Amino acid sequence: MRVSTLGTLCIALFTLLLTACGPSIYLAQDFRSYAPKHKTVAILPAFVTMQLRPNQAKNTTPEQQREMENKSGMDFQEKIYAWLLRRSQQRGYTVQFQDVMQTNARLRESQIPVAELRSRTPQELAKILGVDAVLTTSVRTSKPMSDGAAVAVGLIAGAWGATNQANITVNIHESDAGKLLWKYDYVAAGSVFSSSETVVDALMRNASKKFPYTPKS
Repeated sequence: MRVSTLGTLCIALFTLLLTACGPSIYLAQDFRSYAPKHKTVAILPAFVTMQLRPNQAKNTTPEQQREMENKSGMDFQEKIYAWLLRRSQQRGYTVQFQDVMQTNARLRESQIPVAELRSRTPQELAKILGVDAVLTTSVRTSKPMSDGAAVAVGLIAGAWGATNQANITVNIHESDAGKLLWKYDYVAAGSVFSSSETVVDALMRNASKKFPYTPKS
């Protein structure tokens, strides 16, 4: 009986962890009134914040850290774009995604550095890019994603240690008033032998199931 009770408690705790660390999704109630008018969505470089470990921070200058964060942000942008293109063929999204090379070229023409994207409003960026909505991504991670030993993706945050964790938020804002239409929060946690591609695959595999621009939206 005692063993059975302990087993039940373990299952309950396991279920609680899965629930607590699952994705959080927001969809505007009036999204259906916007969707038919949207034809093109731009995917911006991700805003990446790296919390380096003490020994890493000691050997990394602020300039080097900014360069790593900007590079990781571009990496996330390209992989999310590629992922959405592939999934669009399967799910038939009702919008097209602006080529990220075109997106970045227009940002450079407007002299907007990646580091300053968060200081610009969604409607300002949408106007510069000539799109109906912008998709932004925010990533907070405890280790650089591109060094081959970052964060192994898992559904249970802290299962292999809370120090290797990425908190990811994906937002979609419409172009006219900059209204938030969709928000997806996801936690990737784990150990080593991972990459930004692994994290994006886990993120988008979940997010695409609730991605709003589908024929049934």
